[in-house]
Amino acid sequence: MSIKTNSFKITFFIIITQFILFGCASTISSKPTSAPPLAIFNHQTQFTDFKVETFEEIFILSDELKTQLVEHIPTKKPSMDTAKSLLHFIFNSANNHLDYQSGATLTANQTFKQQNANCLSLSIMAFSMAEHLGLEAHFQRVFIPEYWALENGFNLLTSHINLKLLFDQTRFDGVQRLYDISDGVVVDFDANSRKEKFKTKEITKLTVAAMFYNNKGAIAMVNGRYNEAYHYLKSATHIASDYSPAWGNLGILFRINNQNNNAELAYQYALDLDPANNTAKGNLGILFELTDRTELAAIIKNELDAKRQNNPYYHIAKGNEAYVQKFYREAITHYKKSAELDRKLHEPYFGLARSFYQLGDYKKAKRYLKSAKKNAFFIEDIDSYQGKINSLNAMVN
Repeated sequence: MSIKTNSFKITFFIIITQFILFGCASTISSKPTSAPPLAIFNHQTQFTDFKVETFEEIFILSDELKTQLVEHIPTKKPSMDTAKSLLHFIFNSANNHLDYQSGATLTANQTFKQQNANCLSLSIMAFSMAEHLGLEAHFQRVFIPEYWALENGFNLLTSHINLKLLFDQTRFDGVQRLYDISDGVVVDFDANSRKEKFKTKEITKLTVAAMFYNNKGAIAMVNGRYNEAYHYLKSATHIASDYSPAWGNLGILFRINNQNNNAELAYQYALDLDPANNTAKGNLGILFELTDRTELAAIIKNELDAKRQNNPYYHIAKGNEAYVQKFYREAITHYKKSAELDRKLHEPYFGLARSFYQLGDYKKAKRYLKSAKKNAFFIEDIDSYQGKINSLNAMVN
């Protein structure tokens, strides 16, 4: 998760790492040109001790769960049948319904017990189960466009990862593999991403652990639990020092706690690791503005606005910001632009519906709710929109 603050009020843009399974392989970030700014962790007396999950605790399976796996999937040579049996086990254990909660970042064991976690947690669980069954599993980062969604008053900037399970590779020993031979299966917990063929890069188990800590730290931060956030984000940078989003989030935490110098160091290192980390860049621009470096701030703002003009999710996020501030006409402009860029999204139609509702135009609100329902994928969204339509029926002739 990466978080973005607004100069007028604190608005968080959180990269909630979702877990899906698809792809190719590579590395996650470029080699930094400078050493990590570890001095920012010195003399942090305002943050007291806090215990975070260990690396092992994130991925370990309970003896009870291991027994269930063996009972349902007898030990045999890893194969496509093993992978299919694993997926059946996961979904049947959840009564064919895994609840998605963007804020619920859980360990493998917690995810199986609670059946309501985000995609990162679901992927961690699937990875650990696959490893136990002898399947070769790889996490992968999926390069999706910048995507924002509004949740609990916050704009969530969502990144994406997936999992690929491999098997039966012995017959390819000694052969240079230039093509993606069908010797694996992709596990994808995000229905929307399964439709696309996005570029992917392999990421390590350590990086996924950093994502786990980063998510936990970001959620703690948005809820004002700064001490907890500090220790999770610090753990993320220590276990995978090249994970850029964690450094960006540390910058936000330091900014909130009036440590502007440390915040700037964290932002700059996040960008050193990943110059395309637009969230860290935007937050650096905000820091420039808050510290009276307005020309530098304007350069960054204009650069990012220009990059994002053709991204429908950017206009959804801008519409959400305007809506929260009760600038409903401005919100409508952004939502309409988003719908023009991608007419298959349901979010801009919902934004239009609630904006027109606030303006007292219930007929347009109902019309756009119907469009939102038509384009929604998940049954929860479809039912939610239908419920709102039912409520509006009493207001519209």
